[in-house]
Amino acid sequence: MPARILIIEDNDANLELMSYLLGASGHAIVAARDGHEGLEAAMRKEADLILCDIQLPKIGGIEIASKLRSDPAFDRIPLVAVTALAMVGDRETIMSAGFDGYLTKPIEPVSFVRQVESFLPMQKRGAAQRAAVTNGALQPSRPPGRRVLVVDDQAVNLHLASSILGSSGYEVITASSMAEALRLVREAPPHLILSDVCMADASGYDFIAAIKADPALRSIPFVFVTSTMNTEKERRKGLALGAARFLFRPIEPQDLLREVAACLGDAEGS
Repeated sequence: MPARILIIEDNDANLELMSYLLGASGHAIVAARDGHEGLEAAMRKEADLILCDIQLPKIGGIEIASKLRSDPAFDRIPLVAVTALAMVGDRETIMSAGFDGYLTKPIEPVSFVRQVESFLPMQKRGAAQRAAVTNGALQPSRPPGRRVLVVDDQAVNLHLASSILGSSGYEVITASSMAEALRLVREAPPHLILSDVCMADASGYDFIAAIKADPALRSIPFVFVTSTMNTEKERRKGLALGAARFLFRPIEPQDLLREVAACLGDAEGS
């Protein structure tokens, strides 16, 4: 069965991303937002693995590692640092404090779960990781030759979509604004556009209107994914502008992949 993983992280975006990726692989997540809370959670000895930032409020990650490693009960619990520290000697300091591994920020969504699960026994890894190892080696998914443009002004949403689609073999390109998205679309038209509604420089409705007004781009399937414009009125508006789908967050990874595959299949059959 998958593992119970304690994540000690004070940055909400990082915590949400790590929790989402590991949770989507079946692991149970316990979250702590400062060092004191994290140390208390760790001392309950309920976690199979602990991910810990180094720079934390109240108690830092180095002190947490030192306290845990002073207790023989924690000898067999993997303790992994996830940090943006990059100074000469940082890695040596972290490892000498008692950490078993070191992952750097920003994390890579496509490889993050695999990296974390490498510290777990086989029976505690997710199904995909177990199958990959059983088959001989961890091989990347074979790209299906489909490029998806993901447009969102929130970095965490871009990371999540990139992880879900990238791990399934899609080529993912991202943009954080309508202006950037239009430039990318015109340079190399994608096979599908996945866009938020609310953006900093314009709305997704403005974006789809620009796409559908261009004869060279209007056939590209356009999918809205939003957590804010979540009424039936907004959904009807998006579909009336030409969207193939209007999806609401939160959405399960398999549901998103199913919708993307369906839109691409519809486009090929038209």
